[in-house]
Amino acid sequence: MKYLIFEDFSGKQTPILFPERILHEELREQVPYTKVLSAGYVYLTEEGFSCRGKVRELGLSSREEDSRIIAESFSFGETPFQQDKQDLEG
Repeated sequence: MKYLIFEDFSGKQTPILFPERILHEELREQVPYTKVLSAGYVYLTEEGFSCRGKVRELGLSSREEDSRIIAESFSFGETPFQQDKQDLEG
């Protein structure tokens, strides 16, 4: 998988993961956030997420903290999705 990490309108680092067939620069054009912080490739290993690589077209590369940011986006904290699921289970 590929990824981009943006700074959203509130200043939060927000990852977007997408398939290999989409170019980084193509996805970048579709997202309204102005600041891209990093980009690269993400792999799921036995130890968790691993981010690597550079994207020359955007002048960006992966950062050490990217794996943690992506993992936290999958956390099972109190997210709107989790709240909706709890409401359904009742």
